[in-house]
Amino acid sequence: MTISRSGVEEFHRKIRSFVRREGRMTAGQAQAYEELMPKYGFEFERKLLNFAELFGNENPITLEIGFGMGASLAEQAKLNPERNFLGIEVHRPGVGALLSRIKENGATNVRVIAFDAVEVLAQMIGEHTLDRVQLFFPDPWPKKRHHKRRIVKPEFVQRLQSKLKVGGIFHMATDWENYAEHMLEVMLAEQGWKNLSSSNDYVPKPDDRPVTKFQARGERLGHGVWDLMFEKLMPEKEEK
Repeated sequence: MTISRSGVEEFHRKIRSFVRREGRMTAGQAQAYEELMPKYGFEFERKLLNFAELFGNENPITLEIGFGMGASLAEQAKLNPERNFLGIEVHRPGVGALLSRIKENGATNVRVIAFDAVEVLAQMIGEHTLDRVQLFFPDPWPKKRHHKRRIVKPEFVQRLQSKLKVGGIFHMATDWENYAEHMLEVMLAEQGWKNLSSSNDYVPKPDDRPVTKFQARGERLGHGVWDLMFEKLMPEKEEK
């Protein structure tokens, strides 16, 4: 995504933070996708979302980027009916899995789009409309030559900041220590954020972030997990 001299966004990206590894849907995932995408999903288009119309209420909006197989997002939605959740995931089996989960648990406060999160942010999310953004266990791209593909980079953080309300939270979690260090370095270098860690690095796992099977398996193998939470501050020119 680049900005032309006229200030108009040019719709292209040279380096993506993901590789499509579709795999095969299970029968249950395929059935949920076909049955529930018309109700809970929507297509990408260059048009800002109206969250009140999308959810039918004015509840706070949590955006989760890359929800994987949807276990964490489905559980959060069930436990927090007073919040609305918008999930973005490029892999259709994961979308089908999430839809199957919310059908089972009865959550109706979830909407989903199967598209690139960076482009959705740029084209479909209005300024100052999000209350929280979650990025849990993104692809760490561990090889140094692939670090340029990591989604947490200055331009992404700046874009995301413009979409959050003042006081909104950006919550990240990873089980790769090097990526945690990278995330922390990027966030500390950006203006307009407050690190919610008392030691200015990582926070204990919040109670409202469910432990997924993926995380539990990693912990059994001795992997660490790092959570980072940053709050969007009021711009200095708006402070009184």
